[in-house]
This record gives sequence, C-alpha cells and structure tokens, in this order.
Amino acid sequence: MKKNNLLLIGTHNDGKFREISRLISKKIRKISPKSLKINAPKETGKTFKSNSELKANFFYNKSKIISLSDDSGLEIFVLKKKPGIYSARWAKKSGSFKKAMLNILRKIKNKKNRKARFICSLSIKLHNKKIITSIGIVSGNISLNMFGRRGFGYDPIFIPNGSKRTFGQMNLSKKMKIDHRSIAFKKLKKKLKFYKFFIWNFINVKFLN
Repeated sequence: MKKNNLLLIGTHNDGKFREISRLISKKIRKISPKSLKINAPKETGKTFKSNSELKANFFYNKSKIISLSDDSGLEIFVLKKKPGIYSARWAKKSGSFKKAMLNILRKIKNKKNRKARFICSLSIKLHNKKIITSIGIVSGNISLNMFGRRGFGYDPIFIPNGSKRTFGQMNLSKKMKIDHRSIAFKKLKKKLKFYKFFIWNFINVKFLN
C-alpha cells in the first residue's frame, strides 16, 4: 500500500469520519482505523489538545501513515463547562447521544444562562514526526428542545451565534462553513503552509470559503 497519498482519519465515530472526509480533497485517500483493525487509544488527556495529539501520535505509530485526529466536545457554562472532554463518554454512560441531550435539557430546564460552545482540537502527525495542532471554537446557546436530525452528537441542541437553527437543522454544507471543526481546519491549513509537504493543500476549500 502506497502511503504518500494516504491520510488516516483517526476516529471510530462514523459521523465525524464523514464530516472530516468532506473537508479533505478527493485527491487524498482517506482511511479509518477500523479498516486497519486499529482500536482507539485510551483518552487520558485533561484537555482537548492533549487528547487529539495523543490520538494522532498513537494512530501514526500504529500505521506509519500520516494521521489526523480530533478531540471535540460541548462545553455548557452553567454546567461548569461539562460535558467538555467527556462529551462522548457522557453519551455512552447515558446510553446514547439522544438520552444525553435529554439529560442536559432537564438539567438546565429553568436556567436563563444557556451559553455553550463547541471546541475542536485538530492534530496531524507527519512523517517528520512533527505534530501540528489547531483549535476551533464556535459559541452559541443550548436550545429549549432537540431540533433537527442532521449532523451527529449534540448538534440538535446547539444553536450557533447568529443563527436561529441548531446544527441539527442545518444542511451539512452550511454547517461545515461555520462549525468548530471547519475553523480548526482553516487554522491548520495556515500552519501547514510552512511545511514542504503535500498535505498542506489537502483541505477542500469549497466548504471553507
């Protein structure tokens, strides 16, 4: 298998894999850890950045393929920024993302402060062993109920600033122009321009312009 035109997207989350894939040029072959039968590492970091770098490093060491990993989550200020880095684990503990969202809505039912933000830390491990990381943040509010079936995770309860719709109600193209992951990708592209590597031009600009 030629590895010069390969990018391993280090996630076992199918929704996240699809979104990241759409942000990457079709010229780049995208593969998942599942296809290589690589299990996910234990996320022991205390921040989004430490977890995304941990995963990028882990998947590169296992595959020897340039590896792109993200760690992302929802911070709700009235809940002391929870679920935060434990967003996926909250869903697993609750039984599903839907149940986790219902639990959140119950917890903040009578709260006036519904401010929240999505954070994405995006890390790429290159063949020169260097890890490059960028952070994307989108601020907004938690909706009164779940709205929409698009996207994945906590999208149906998050309304980004400047919009009246949740991410779950937006079509994918619109969401991907403004969400935390696309913001992180834009920053990552700028950083990668400083490296003489094919991968700097891998971002699908039609979603980011």
